[in-house]
Amino acid sequence: MYGMIHQAARDLAVAHLGEAEWERLVETSGLNGRHFIGFEYYSDAETMRIVGLIADRLGCSMAETFYLFGRTWIDFAGTSAYGRVLCMAGGDLETFISNLDRMHASIKSNMPKASLPGFEVVESRDGAIHVLYRSEREGLAPFVHGILSAVAERFGERVTIDYEARPGGALFVLARQPVNA
Repeated sequence: MYGMIHQAARDLAVAHLGEAEWERLVETSGLNGRHFIGFEYYSDAETMRIVGLIADRLGCSMAETFYLFGRTWIDFAGTSAYGRVLCMAGGDLETFISNLDRMHASIKSNMPKASLPGFEVVESRDGAIHVLYRSEREGLAPFVHGILSAVAERFGERVTIDYEARPGGALFVLARQPVNA
């Protein structure tokens, strides 16, 4: 993974733990500035280690931490160099999700080592969007759950999100809720 994800992990930790606790975590874990260079490539193991350290400090499971991380990622990406790409992905929730693969393709051109996930809207009816998420990485469905939750909020939608993990990804169901509910 690229250092941008590590920078976003730092934002997650600072938001929930504070700057001083983040500095203690860095000091006691052997992390340093080299772990947070934006376009540097890092192994998945290094990224999982950082998220695990944050989870331990938060007293949360990895799944809970990845959910929070997904929510943080949208804010982080929105203020990064890729903020414009996010804005151009669509003006509503379903269009945005439908354009994620196109957005990832443009990002991949700048980050050729990146292993980016795939998303497909497989059904949209009766107020629910069914999204197939594909990835070669295991265990990131909670991260995607957080992302989808934050994206729905960006578009002013209230949704409940359920998912079923599958080999190579997960099937998400985003059920739209009435705004006044």
